[in-house]
Amino acid sequence: MQQLIISIGRESGSGGHEIAEKLAQRFDLPFYDNNLLTEIAQDRHLDEETLRKYEEAPRSRFFSRSMRGVSNSVEASVTALQTARLRTKSNRGDSFVIVGRCAESILADNPNLISIFISGDPDARIHRLMERHNFSAREAADYMTKQDRRRRAYHDENCSGRWGDSANYHLTINSTPLGIDGTVDFLDLYIRRRRGE
Repeated sequence: MQQLIISIGRESGSGGHEIAEKLAQRFDLPFYDNNLLTEIAQDRHLDEETLRKYEEAPRSRFFSRSMRGVSNSVEASVTALQTARLRTKSNRGDSFVIVGRCAESILADNPNLISIFISGDPDARIHRLMERHNFSAREAADYMTKQDRRRRAYHDENCSGRWGDSANYHLTINSTPLGIDGTVDFLDLYIRRRRGE
């Protein structure tokens, strides 16, 4: 079977994580999100909870320094571990779905990568976050803003392209008009067409 890697970037509350999980089920692929760090921690005998504090986080300006291209940042070290793991999986021909982690940039040279960015209308995103976390509308809006700011900072620090910029993905889609299942159906068709099915 031809290798297939589906990379999903997403705005907070867009349903990107759920869409990615459903695509993994449709194509019968392993699904990686924060469990990628679990795998790394187990293989390297590292403390997962400590690593998780620095996952998909931009480097601290106050506590990190770089010298000759080498950073002392814990965030940068965790990013390097995940980057190496993704490249290893890609190079040995593994198929999988990955959420975030700059995969669309890290694996851009793999012809079997399909990179997708999921956005959504702000009101729909807030509503989804309210349901998921039992937030008030204000809490959901604040959470959404902070999550997107963190993801953008992490991405733009570690990738050449800008987070959410359509030029950096094969496809960007707003999940609000079609809903989660409709978006999954659309992406299923897109991926199969891309693969010549």
